[in-house]
Amino acid sequence: MGFGETLVAIIAIASIAGVLKAIFTGGGGRKHERIMRSMAMMQQSQQPDPEIGRLREDVRGLKERVAVLERLITDQSSSLDREFEKLKQMD
Repeated sequence: MGFGETLVAIIAIASIAGVLKAIFTGGGGRKHERIMRSMAMMQQSQQPDPEIGRLREDVRGLKERVAVLERLITDQSSSLDREFEKLKQMD
């Protein structure tokens, strides 16, 4: 067996070993670990944050206040004092 044939045989054996390793270890290696780590991070980010509920309530309150202010600006017949008192009572 010459040098070239030996080199081809070594490369073939290494390639076959790599393919078998990938088959029997589930694709293994670093790529699999990165995928699993990414999936774990995604699951953690999907957990509900208690601050989200508070922020939604704040936004809802602000929308109500904006609606009152819009009504104040567009409605000529309303009393400003009465509307301001309603806003103060919301706090």
